[in-house]
Amino acid sequence: MPPSHSETESVFSDCGGGGGRGAGVEEAGSIGLCAQSRLAEPGEALKKDLQHLSREERRRRRRATAKYRTAHATRERIRVEAFNMAFAELRKLLPTLPPDKKLSKIEILRLAICYISYLNHVLDV
Repeated sequence: MPPSHSETESVFSDCGGGGGRGAGVEEAGSIGLCAQSRLAEPGEALKKDLQHLSREERRRRRRATAKYRTAHATRERIRVEAFNMAFAELRKLLPTLPPDKKLSKIEILRLAICYISYLNHVLDV
């Protein structure tokens, strides 16, 4: 997004320009360097563009970047793998016939509940 007249004037007036659009540009060729040095950081221009947006809109735009999506997908993959490993470990502790029978996650949870109830009953007797 190109800067508006007021943003351009403020950049040049900070560098010693006359305040007007033409006056700041005509002075000594260092005005362009001064404006460049002021916006030297690549993220600074983006921050200025995002300042007028709401917090929710800034969050939405930040999440729309490819870098964010890739990092999020990696975190989600790690989380799902850990979740599946936890179910596999729980599955190994549950007695079923045949022992290698494939169970869904809900079946594993229901069987675990029944098995815990059974073990409590055995301990109470």
